[in-house]
Amino acid sequence: MFFSTLHKAAPGLATAWWVLLVLSGAVPAIFAIASGRLIGAVEDGASLTPPLVFVGVVFVIMQTINPIHEAVGANLGHRSASWMNDQLMAATNNPDGLAHLERPDLAMDLTMARDFDLGIMGPPLHTSMGFIASGLVKLVAGVAAAIVLFGFSWWAPLVLVAAWTATHVFLRESGVWKDRNTDKVKSAQRHADYAYRLAVDAPAAKEVRLFGLADWVVDRFAERRRHLHDLQWEATQLRERSAFATLVLVAAANGLVFWRLADAAVTGSIDLGQATVYLQTAIGVSAIAFGGLSWALDVASAPAVAVAKLGPVMAASGDLPIGEQEAGDSPTTDICFRDVSFTYPTGSAPVLEHFNLTIKAGSSVAVVGQNGAGKTTLAKLLCRMYDPTEGIIEIDGVDLRQFEVNGWRRRVSAVFQDFIRHERSLRYNVAPTGADDNTIREALRQAGATDLAELDTTLAKGYPGGTELSGGQWQRVALARALCGVRQGAGLVLLDEPTAQLDIRGEAEIFERLLEATRGATTVLISHRFSTVRKADRIIVVEHGRVLEDGTHDELMALGGRYHTMFELQAARFSEDSPAPAEEVDAYDTL
Repeated sequence: MFFSTLHKAAPGLATAWWVLLVLSGAVPAIFAIASGRLIGAVEDGASLTPPLVFVGVVFVIMQTINPIHEAVGANLGHRSASWMNDQLMAATNNPDGLAHLERPDLAMDLTMARDFDLGIMGPPLHTSMGFIASGLVKLVAGVAAAIVLFGFSWWAPLVLVAAWTATHVFLRESGVWKDRNTDKVKSAQRHADYAYRLAVDAPAAKEVRLFGLADWVVDRFAERRRHLHDLQWEATQLRERSAFATLVLVAAANGLVFWRLADAAVTGSIDLGQATVYLQTAIGVSAIAFGGLSWALDVASAPAVAVAKLGPVMAASGDLPIGEQEAGDSPTTDICFRDVSFTYPTGSAPVLEHFNLTIKAGSSVAVVGQNGAGKTTLAKLLCRMYDPTEGIIEIDGVDLRQFEVNGWRRRVSAVFQDFIRHERSLRYNVAPTGADDNTIREALRQAGATDLAELDTTLAKGYPGGTELSGGQWQRVALARALCGVRQGAGLVLLDEPTAQLDIRGEAEIFERLLEATRGATTVLISHRFSTVRKADRIIVVEHGRVLEDGTHDELMALGGRYHTMFELQAARFSEDSPAPAEEVDAYDTL
């Protein structure tokens, strides 16, 4: 698979690399022949010009071919890495759905395919190509020497090739794979790396110090790293147990061949020139033992296999049925969940089960419930990142699956909990697909983010004139992005914990603006803050994947059920027993 990847990435370079590799391996055997002819010419008193020219040409090739091969190999490595990254980009981005990116069974292959050329798990591919070439050149050199040795005897090269090849079997070179690329070793490596990042990365530093976890983190790292080394040492021992037997076999084979060569030279069966050639090539066959595919197995083939595996698996996992109907101005009437059940592809229990809900177009609906109740899953289904396992979602009476995917998504504007933070300008962060400056500024105003930065300012340190934003400021930018989408025609607004990093006063202010800005659009708000959700036209309490309660704030409070209990628990924070800062109490009371 790895060598096939090289050819797919750059057919011309791959062919040149193989040609130069074979020539590099053959040159030592050719030089042995050239030097033998020169010695033979001296012994016979013949003209030295042709053999000297032959030796000179071969010598020049020997000095120049390796640097050329290294340059071609490095270029091929760069091209192949780029090709593999392109394949990974296609595998992850081409499927319309999201299932292929949330499968835990693909996490290891995805990490391997993503990080292979960053120098984390081994040298980058353009560097590894040199080591791979070195191992293969030695194999070719040994085979080429054996071919020349057939001129002396049919059995001698066979004996030496068998003996030197046996070193790979007896020393178990396949242990190279076992000490790096088995699932057990890669899992141990991942745990060790995680413990290491806990110890050295800034995000964990505060809690490590505050809770006195430094010793625990260091001990955990040492334990995980020791386990990894034990696995690798076990694999290393596979290659060392038969060292003595290998030495005996190689010594016996070489002793037999060299004794026969010496006897032939003494008895005059071969002349001095021939003896020179055969002695050099007999020694050259030993290169077989020092060559091999260890670097290809150890470093390069695993990511190539991972990339090749991810393509078809992700395409099948993330594929969605293709609809052709235009979304138009939907939703104009309502959004209906009809007996919807959904289980994640790698899950065992349904997240939504016989879920029924009708949302009137142009209204605002808040969804509340415990963690894991299925709230965010609703947003994913409405964005059509997944399709229901059972049941249907209807938009104005039309099955959502009948709409053209991208056309429907253009009708949706959203803020997710893990919204993206582009290291680009403020303008790009608000309108990634483009919008006029007036639209962008108005969206920023509605999100309460008018004074964050100029539109052309890069929102990241390390860039000329760049700036960094706080968590709350970033959240306002994400809200502005959603509002910009509404101003560009989106008819459905999904807000998944959109104000989690804002204080209560800021949240109240922003949500008032959101409701005003999205008036006429259908708004679905997912939040844990009841001071926000009570402003929605309607509140849905979701539990165990079903609608448990449905009504306005006043209706649900009068019902005295789950919503009433959750609201009272949260409101208790502001009671006299647990006083909040005055400004928070005021903000809460005004709601």
